Amino acid sequence: MGALQCFPAPSAKPCSAISKKGPHIGFSLFSSKPSVQLSPPLIRTHGMTHARFQCKAAAIPAEQQWMFDETEFKGPDIWNKTWYPKAVDHVNTAKQWYIVDAADKKLGRLASTIAYYIRGKNLATYTPSVDMGSFVVVVNAEKVAVTGKKRTQKIYRRHSGRPGGMKEETFDQLQKRIPERIIEHAVRGMLPKGRLGRNLFNHLKVYKGAEHPHQAQKPIDLPIRDKNIYMLS
Repeated sequence: MGALQCFPAPSAKPCSAISKKGPHIGFSLFSSKPSVQLSPPLIRTHGMTHARFQCKAAAIPAEQQWMFDETEFKGPDIWNKTWYPKAVDHVNTAKQWYIVDAADKKLGRLASTIAYYIRGKNLATYTPSVDMGSFVVVVNAEKVAVTGKKRTQKIYRRHSGRPGGMKEETFDQLQKRIPERIIEHAVRGMLPKGRLGRNLFNHLKVYKGAEHPHQAQKPIDLPIRDKNIYMLS
């Protein structure tokens, strides 16, 4: 094997003054920065090391060069145009309040309508990961209706956390004891799970009877488009 010999790296000419017209591009191309590989790969052959240099010209039009030069770019971000709500776009004090009477309305269809407005899906600015929804006040919670045999067959379970602490009661029993919990349980299951869902659940206010303490918020009637929400007598 011969001794290892080192050769000085050849001088690379900058490629900043390249002006050519490609076969499919009708304008001149140039690059403000030379794109020369200063640390090229080494090739070892017959005990000798050779360095391979490569000169490449960036195919960027002159009128679009400012898009790729971060030092000269000072305008708006042209790449990210998707609107995302800021903190000032979902202030709780500026949100709309709705009120709905639960008397003779089906539980499931009423809960889905309430969850729709609590999430803010009726707004053009709806964003799944942001609290954009409204507040909903429900009155006459003890008069909500269900279909079929759900009054005696629908079971609500809760656990105290201790061994043998499972408690069960039917829809009819829970409606007589805590009627607000029925609507709260139905709406909670239709909201996201996690921190966002816990914050959205605070927008629901359920009360037994026709009175509520939110007259200062001036709630308006909740728009109901579901024609099957009413219980037929």
